[in-house]
Amino acid sequence: MTGILLVEDDEALAELIASYLQRFGYDVSVVHRGDQALDALHRHRPDLVVLDLMIPGLDGLQVCRLIRQHDAELPIIMLTARHDSDDQILGLETGADDYVAKPCEPRVLLARIRTLLRRSAHGEQPSEAKRIVLGQLTLDLAERQVQWRSQRVDLSSGEYNLLVILARHTGDVLSRDQLIHELRGIEFNGIDRSVDVAISKLRRKFEENPSDPQRIKTVWGKGYMLSRREWDD
Repeated sequence: MTGILLVEDDEALAELIASYLQRFGYDVSVVHRGDQALDALHRHRPDLVVLDLMIPGLDGLQVCRLIRQHDAELPIIMLTARHDSDDQILGLETGADDYVAKPCEPRVLLARIRTLLRRSAHGEQPSEAKRIVLGQLTLDLAERQVQWRSQRVDLSSGEYNLLVILARHTGDVLSRDQLIHELRGIEFNGIDRSVDVAISKLRRKFEENPSDPQRIKTVWGKGYMLSRREWDD
């Protein structure tokens, strides 16, 4: 059974979310403080974490950072204030793979969980071993591992999923709408910054000069493109 750790200090909301997810077959563990989250993580070993930003003990950003120190791939969905884009960007920069604005509808959260788990090794194993090789960049789709210049690169689940999508369409320009739909199963709403944040983080890991990217390019007014030739060096 797929396990989910829910970290939410609003007990009524936590009970509502947990009950709803359990109806769809998920094993949900709940804690109400950030300083309880890591212990619960070790005890329950969940397949995905739903993490409120504003929680006592340790806040959601601190918990997210601590999780990422030990597990680069565990999917994390952060619950943020509905209109606070700064909180959403901070969550993504810290290592969250997705966010849901509060007050959240359980069915929206369920859809995001399903989308992340489909794309995660924690939720679904690939049926056969496959690789994408671009010069010195290798994406092992079976193991969900990335090597660059013979060195393993640790990526969050969201960063990895985005890189795979770009690599499968090398040389093609993909719009934000296309990328968000591939990643999260929703349409671009005009303000979602998750793709831009993930692109920025990928550039910091693969570009010599992230401010002048050559491998993951911006095509102004159209979207992003993974270059065919710049991965050989």
